[in-house]
Amino acid sequence: MSGADNVVWLGTPAFPEAARGALADTRLRANLRRATGTIRDKRLAVAAELEDWEELRETAAAIKRHTLRHLDHHLLRLEKAVTAAGGTVHWAADAAEANRIVTGLVEATGEGEVVKVKSMATQEIGLNEALAEAGIRAYETDLAELIVQLGGDRPSHILVPAIHRGRSEIREIFRRQMGQWGRPAPEGLTDDPRDLAEAARLHLREKFLRAKVAVSGANFAAADTGTVVVVESEGNGRMCLTLPETLITVMGIEKVLPSFADLDVFLQLLPRSSTGERMNPYTSLWTGVTEGDGPQDFHLVLLDNGRTATLADEVGRQALNCIRCSACLNVCPVYERTGGHAYGSVYPGPIGAVLTPQLVGVENAASLPFASTLCGACYDACPVKINIPEVLAHLRAEAVEAGRRDRLLPTTEALAMKAAAAVLSSPKRLATAQRIAALGARLVARDGRIGFLPGPLARWSATRDAPAPARESMRAWWRRTRTTRRDESRTTAEGKEAR
Repeated sequence: MSGADNVVWLGTPAFPEAARGALADTRLRANLRRATGTIRDKRLAVAAELEDWEELRETAAAIKRHTLRHLDHHLLRLEKAVTAAGGTVHWAADAAEANRIVTGLVEATGEGEVVKVKSMATQEIGLNEALAEAGIRAYETDLAELIVQLGGDRPSHILVPAIHRGRSEIREIFRRQMGQWGRPAPEGLTDDPRDLAEAARLHLREKFLRAKVAVSGANFAAADTGTVVVVESEGNGRMCLTLPETLITVMGIEKVLPSFADLDVFLQLLPRSSTGERMNPYTSLWTGVTEGDGPQDFHLVLLDNGRTATLADEVGRQALNCIRCSACLNVCPVYERTGGHAYGSVYPGPIGAVLTPQLVGVENAASLPFASTLCGACYDACPVKINIPEVLAHLRAEAVEAGRRDRLLPTTEALAMKAAAAVLSSPKRLATAQRIAALGARLVARDGRIGFLPGPLARWSATRDAPAPARESMRAWWRRTRTTRRDESRTTAEGKEAR
């Protein structure tokens, strides 16, 4: 399987083109600004309540670094513990293998439908589509995922997949589509949040009560006990994790933690960073199977799908520390203006810009590392201290190098960089270039600003203005004033000697 096949929804069109369309959608931008601003303010408030917040971040980062260094060891420990508790562990090298495993497990039960807990991993591998090809219908039960599924849409946010939808849009989706997926929306449905939530509850209840198979992701798994953890806010996940007879969990291999005690750190960081809550309303933990309590057949699918290759990159591997809290999305000025669809990936925002190119190959998502201002807000917000700007810069270099390898002739950018290197390596050439640039800029400047540049440079000046360069460069000013002061000092000294 090629790298581009690892994530099914990818980069069409590339980020610059997709972002241009998103920027023109004023309703989208208003929805994003309101939602991310609310979550951002709540996160800041609850994080400030903990005096040891920064120490928790440091501890979490240290645990994650240790885990990645010994990932093979901890995964084998997890497999042993889950098996000992009555579960079955499967290893999936890529999306195709994971889909084959899950489809086969569902088919073995004889069922034609499954209920699903919100899961980024199953979106990553395109599980719903794979199940549909086998004649199995997957029902999303998270409210936002339900909205996305009924609307034939794609998630736009890690935490709030339907963040790009307003209440009136959701009402219309429910009215049009619910009947095609089960119980229809009530007559006279309004766009009041309570009415929308009640319509979803009634629609999903019949599915929970009849489902025999559930599919979930996982937030964490403890290697020492084999305990798997899912945190959520609505209770739909709890219904999926307890009522069906068979539970299949698809988990990225990076989600493992060395010990159950490590959850003490992450269960403080995750809810505060994601929903701005002190704790998640529903935290579900299970260890294998227990007779007479919950699913009696548990399968854990450990998904690689590019993660091992990412682990080999000493700079980029820190992206695997991500706990999917979405704090980086909520502070990102680029995401707030474009939304998640512009990234063309299951993983949007800053974390998607560094994770997706590594999972699928940077040549297959070359525009994503450039979907950032490098302002650093994501690094400040990240609860596990992923240095996203550092990884972005690293991947930009890889993207440029990959572009060079694939071209017979150098790019315009490469030629410009060579020219810049030649100019900057010579003081004389730099001084000449500065004089020419200052003269040329003054010719096109209006009211002290450059509003238009000719030729290829017009793409730059078409979207921004810049101050016209000073008539005298710093180097020229320094040389002139330093020479004047030296002459004045010499004159003064000679005068003193004469006296």
